[in-house]
Amino acid sequence: MSQMIESFMNGAAEQAPRLQPIVLDEAPQDGQPGAAVQPAANPLHAVKVQLQVCVGRAQMSVGQLLGAREHEVLVLDREVEQPVDLLLEGRVVARGQLVAVDGRFGVRVTELPLPLKF
Repeated sequence: MSQMIESFMNGAAEQAPRLQPIVLDEAPQDGQPGAAVQPAANPLHAVKVQLQVCVGRAQMSVGQLLGAREHEVLVLDREVEQPVDLLLEGRVVARGQLVAVDGRFGVRVTELPLPLKF
């Protein structure tokens, strides 16, 4: 079985994707954000939630995962230009673009696909 995994991994190495670094735009410091989704008068607006940002997914077998090596690149199912998903409790509540903010990742919200109702 280890020969089969090694053979598979060697075949994958032959078809290695072309890698390129991604340059993220720096978020504007003086830019004005868009209008709020809901007015701030509702007391629920003070409740803190945790959002997750989904950049993409990769599918692989357990054998591929066990055979993974340091510095190996996983190709995700999204194009670089596609927006990332902002998830709340596993549901997409917004989409946006990855940006750099003072050396950290940030997300510029570009879409609110679901109307947020309270």
